[in-house]
Amino acid sequence: MVVQAYILIQTDVGKAAEVAKAIAQIKGVTLAEDVTGPYDVIVRAEARNVDELGKLVVSKVQGLDGITRTLTCPVVHI
Repeated sequence: MVVQAYILIQTDVGKAAEVAKAIAQIKGVTLAEDVTGPYDVIVRAEARNVDELGKLVVSKVQGLDGITRTLTCPVVHI
């Protein structure tokens, strides 16, 4: 089983492209793009389970320099 999520990220002014590039290098991240709108970067990530996904977000994504806020939206298939 694979758990997927979109992570919406707000960054410091002028840091979106740098943050997206750094996040794209993290194992488990399948897409990282800088965008315009209320969030600056949108990331798609996957892990083997919810615990691993949480660890990826908290320990690898949220710790990057330039990130001010994240919102994780798990993908649910019904």
